[in-house]
Amino acid sequence: MSCVDANSAQTPVLDALAAGGTHFRGARIVGGANGAVCVPSRAALHTGCTPHHAIEPVAAPMVNGTNVIRASRTLLGEAFRAAGYTTFATGKWHNDGAAFNRAFADGEALLFRGMSDHYNPPLQDYDPSGAYPESRAKPREGFSTELFTDAAIRFIDQRSADEPFFLSIAFTSPHDPRTPPPEWRALYDENAIALPPNFLAEHPFDNGELDVRDEKLAALPRDTAEVRRHIAEYYGMISHHDAQIGRVLDCLEQRGLRENTIVVYVADHGLALGQHGLMGKQNVYEHSLRVPLIISGPGVPAGCVVADDVYSFRAFATLCELAGVHRPESVMTDSLLPLLTASDATAARPHYSHYRERQATVKAGQWKLIEYSPPAERRVQLFDLAADPWETCDRSADPACAEVLAKLRGELADWRRRELQVE
Repeated sequence: MSCVDANSAQTPVLDALAAGGTHFRGARIVGGANGAVCVPSRAALHTGCTPHHAIEPVAAPMVNGTNVIRASRTLLGEAFRAAGYTTFATGKWHNDGAAFNRAFADGEALLFRGMSDHYNPPLQDYDPSGAYPESRAKPREGFSTELFTDAAIRFIDQRSADEPFFLSIAFTSPHDPRTPPPEWRALYDENAIALPPNFLAEHPFDNGELDVRDEKLAALPRDTAEVRRHIAEYYGMISHHDAQIGRVLDCLEQRGLRENTIVVYVADHGLALGQHGLMGKQNVYEHSLRVPLIISGPGVPAGCVVADDVYSFRAFATLCELAGVHRPESVMTDSLLPLLTASDATAARPHYSHYRERQATVKAGQWKLIEYSPPAERRVQLFDLAADPWETCDRSADPACAEVLAKLRGELADWRRRELQVE
């Protein structure tokens, strides 16, 4: 977002949303045991649980080719639905249909798959049975981001001022294929794009996931011109995405609903796009774990920036507290609101993430450890993020860091046993 980096994608709507609310700049995901990182990450957002506790094990039977959210976990929409809110969704749902129907009483322009072309995407309408077979999906003329926005606006236009609602708009942009409408692609000259300081032609070792689809989107070794083109296309997608969010906020304003509506903007993961020689999200570097998280509306301070590390799925408990909705017992996290008064003890806790069984990381203050396990090349990396925010200088072999390294390795091992049940 341009409120974070003026040289990146231009996002005037999200910048204004951040200025009018609270921006959690340290938000991050926990990762998950799935190569499609969006699946566990979205399940975490909708359950308030770590992915390991939110979804059935990867080895369990899948429904329509995707994971199943545990029946014992109350979903965010489900909690608000029980509190009398009308719940409606549009866009992507990359988990099982039964869970979707527990959360939402209605929906339109629904994508029950991981990705698709943005032009004329295969969409479904709400199915009371919760089945959502792929055979029912039909191409819908238009661009995905605009189609989802149109559906959201139609829903808002039908609301009365005294009818509480919970609306989920799950955009597929800016996921590849990065094909922004031409006028939005034209905003960015790829020849003027600056490469990130941690750009590499190739990742320096086998991280266990160099052959995944995302890593084949650009040739190896990475060509600087090709990576600049990918970034320019990504920025075009983001700016178009930003404008569509503006249409939703304008609709709320026109309907007299904006002042009484809490708006949350969050993503399911980051992306490498040439950083560390990678293109995708199947890693635990900061560029792939960090996500935007903005909350705006009644009860949320304007112009507040929280730099502390926080898990993005704490948004569930936060929304419950803001709206006075009972927080389900199955939610594993607490609200973010104490951070707004600088009294939250969780800010100093280590934060953990993993990618499948191959990569795991712990960040504690300025230090971050990454461990790689087979089928990755077994090794560790240690970064001082205060001095090296782009993770370019591995300090794991530095004798001066031996104590920090040993402490973090112990903490990560304890977390893996406790959370992932991995010895």
